[in-house]
Amino acid sequence: METSTKKMSSKKRKRFEKYVQKKIKKEERTVLLENLSKSSFSSELMKSSKNLGRGKDTRKERLRRAFYEKRFGMAQSDPGVPLFVSNDGDNVKEKKKKKKSEKLEFLKKDPLQNKDPLQNYEQVTPNFVIQDGLDITVDSCIENAKHAKKAFYVPVKRSQEIQLTRMELPICEDEQAIMEAISENSVVVICGETGSGKTTQLPQFLYEAGFGNPESDNPGIIGITQPRRVAAMSMSKRVAQELSLDDQRVSYQIRYDATVSSKTVIKFMTDGVLLRELSGDFLLSKYSAIIIDEAHERSLNTDILIGVISRVLRLRKELSEEDKSKIKPLKIIIMSATLRISDFTQNRRLFDIPPPVINVNARQYPVSIHFNKRTPHTNYVTEAFKKICKIHTRLPRGGILVFMTGQNEISILCKKLRNKFPSDRTHRNRTVIREEPPIDEHNEYIHKGYSDRIVDHEIEELAMGENDQDYLDHHDDFDTNSEDSITEFENDVLDNEYAGPLYVLPLYSLLSTRAQMRVFEPPPEGARLCVVATNIAETSLTIPGVTYVVDCGKVKERRYNASTGVQSYVIDWISKASADQRAGRAGRTGPGHCYRLYSSAVFNDQFQQFTVPEIHRTPIEGVILQMKAMNIDTVSNFPFPTPPDRDQLKKAEKLLRYIGALDENNQITSLGRAMATFPLAPRFSKMLIIGQQHECLPYVIAIVSALSVGDPFIKDYHLDGTDSDDGGDEDELVDYVQTKELNEIQKEIIFKKERRKLMRKKFFDVQKKHSGLDPTSDILKFLNVVGAYEYSGGNEKFCEDNFVRTKAMQEIHKLRGQITKIVQANCQEVDVCIDPKMKPPSAIQLEALRQIIAAGFIDQVAMRKDLVDGMTKTFSSTRGIAYSTMWTNEDVFIHPSSVLYHGKPPDFVVYQELQRTNKVWMKGITIIKPEWLSKLGKSLCVFSKPKELPTPKLKRNDDEMIAYVTPCFGPKSWELPPIKVKGTKVGGRWVYEKF
Repeated sequence: METSTKKMSSKKRKRFEKYVQKKIKKEERTVLLENLSKSSFSSELMKSSKNLGRGKDTRKERLRRAFYEKRFGMAQSDPGVPLFVSNDGDNVKEKKKKKKSEKLEFLKKDPLQNKDPLQNYEQVTPNFVIQDGLDITVDSCIENAKHAKKAFYVPVKRSQEIQLTRMELPICEDEQAIMEAISENSVVVICGETGSGKTTQLPQFLYEAGFGNPESDNPGIIGITQPRRVAAMSMSKRVAQELSLDDQRVSYQIRYDATVSSKTVIKFMTDGVLLRELSGDFLLSKYSAIIIDEAHERSLNTDILIGVISRVLRLRKELSEEDKSKIKPLKIIIMSATLRISDFTQNRRLFDIPPPVINVNARQYPVSIHFNKRTPHTNYVTEAFKKICKIHTRLPRGGILVFMTGQNEISILCKKLRNKFPSDRTHRNRTVIREEPPIDEHNEYIHKGYSDRIVDHEIEELAMGENDQDYLDHHDDFDTNSEDSITEFENDVLDNEYAGPLYVLPLYSLLSTRAQMRVFEPPPEGARLCVVATNIAETSLTIPGVTYVVDCGKVKERRYNASTGVQSYVIDWISKASADQRAGRAGRTGPGHCYRLYSSAVFNDQFQQFTVPEIHRTPIEGVILQMKAMNIDTVSNFPFPTPPDRDQLKKAEKLLRYIGALDENNQITSLGRAMATFPLAPRFSKMLIIGQQHECLPYVIAIVSALSVGDPFIKDYHLDGTDSDDGGDEDELVDYVQTKELNEIQKEIIFKKERRKLMRKKFFDVQKKHSGLDPTSDILKFLNVVGAYEYSGGNEKFCEDNFVRTKAMQEIHKLRGQITKIVQANCQEVDVCIDPKMKPPSAIQLEALRQIIAAGFIDQVAMRKDLVDGMTKTFSSTRGIAYSTMWTNEDVFIHPSSVLYHGKPPDFVVYQELQRTNKVWMKGITIIKPEWLSKLGKSLCVFSKPKELPTPKLKRNDDEMIAYVTPCFGPKSWELPPIKVKGTKVGGRWVYEKF
């Protein structure tokens, strides 16, 4: 019987053929391997030809060769090279996730029950399997250890409370990633929003890793720069507290004050302090790491600092590669609270290799943003007052932070809030406040008539806004919002049946340090904290306990026109980034609310994304001189994060040439180097250097100290005393006037009017008294008040009686001491000291001082307009008399606060600054004589040919001649009185020089 053969399908046939081919190849592979083994070659042939002539391979090259030998089945040529394969099967992600929870769980336990925190944990040792045929030798272990980095850890003892607080900060989760990035890179950018803990924790990370320890690989100081003095002081104290160290180990250095010692490991300072250190130690040799904080603010000093340090970084790296025992590489950490970091990371002129960016999450507490329906352009102080009143009377407990633009607005708002909600401290002699309402178990006020169930409704109602019309912006620099405009709306605020006391504190830069630090103290028991601040509280400071933020959305900025030299203080909208920073102040300790006194449409349409860098808004001649002193000759090639305009650079270099700091080739002169030794503006340094004539140097030191600090006099529109440092009540200012003159006044309204009238009368009497030294100069008025302050012993009573700011006078005193020490150190032949009983200058010295002032402001000369037009007129008063400046065709006027305002208008003056409000005003004016200009401003003069009359006189065999020439001053060629010159015949030409 025939057997039937089943036909194989095509699919099975293909599989079968593939299987057969595979078997055949396997048999052929065996034969091929046998043939290859017969023709094997030495592993020496695998060495790279680049190693020829070199005695020894590196460890990396030997490891690579052993790896390839193992892969290709060859015998290992160097048995001393170990090959490891890790069998550690731990889940890395799971370990990282559990790490934080274990720390928090452990810290929450009673510390007495955890005397030995390691006793409950099993020791986990990764298992490593050594490959067959490989032996680990002692020599190989020693060789590997030579190339490993030395691990270093500084133990820190912290309290349980501080440790729990630290563990809740978002930046602590990224500690390992941050330290690895710092270890592997020279520059690291850390971007974290407000509340992430950057400023306080990063110095501690570095400290624990050995930075600042003399036994580690990074023995230098950890330096942290801050744009503001109060931030440097407060952060220093906070970090010292968390590390359990004293102020000699964690120190700060600001202008006029420092706690730095030889034991300092962590140093907080202003960016200006570090810039001054760079001029003396360009390598920053005593630092191991520099943290530049608040880089997003783009202050002038911060931008210059980043540019200079980028060059220091390269130089330190090159020197370290040559000899590591002499100097170590420098680590730079740039910290920003916004996402505008492209100026640092994508600027190849700044950093060749883009630095890594580590983004740190902010605190997780949500902040609700509430916009107004309408935008009050001019009466936003009134709107802020109404909003604060409603928050205080309707919403649960929590601090209030209010952002205003300047001291005047802050003073008015603080005064009204204190009157509306008096506290026991400031109104202890007034009617007793009603009994406090009950407090629940969470210590939150339960306002009568407002239950917890309607809190959300109240928040929404507050956010809706209540203005029915828009207002045009017609800002006056000197008085933005009058008191009457606020008083008009006071009665519109709904009075609650109970409103607790409101503890109101101002915060702005002109306040004394003591007054500024009071915002960090807890408010009196039962009172709600309300801080009214400028943008000083935007990023640099964190005020504890703030739940509500009221943001007017505006900021006062100084804007500088480089072509005209006119400065103007403009109130304008902040940027979107700044608005986010202000909102972030709420919710640092819990959910918060931000009430924006502007509409969402204005926010979206009129707010810029980021703030314009300060380098585009201010004069930069001082920075240019410092850079020239550091031998940075071509400033235009300097790696600015945001380069300034070419016109701005040229204007600054021109000024430095006019005052003799630079030569015609823009190279620094010996005079310029001497000027760079002083921490002053170039103008003031020039005045110091030429101020030795007629024994005027002590007076010049006092003058430039006052000019550097600023006008110490209280403005006449602050005479109600609402800007007092202690934040007290206005009743405390009755001591300014003779109370016996007010005893007969019965009615309160009349009392206030009479008091204001007497205050203003006394104020102007004081101004007249200090101007009596020399009524030809506003600047000499400063000299008089400084001398009188020192003569009185520098007490606060003098400041009250003379209407000057105590903080300003204290800073002037400290700066006088600092400048005097610099003069003594650099000019040993000059005998100068601080004389508290300094005599008034003589008449000769007064004229010399006016010439010295003119030399410092030689490019800021103004001539009366009628003289420029060739139409000489006679005036009895300077009011409304126009002057012409050297650089602009716009008329300028003498400011009403000047001592010259009520006298006859002089022909020529020099001014300290031009300010634009409704007009362009000259401030800080000094009368000068026109013949001084040809002597002091030779670089700005063009001299005519010798005049025919008077007839030139020949001397010495007709080789010398005495003649008169007419100088023309400045770009407008103002004609000055003729001057006598001496001519010498040289090669058939006459060369003239002044007597």
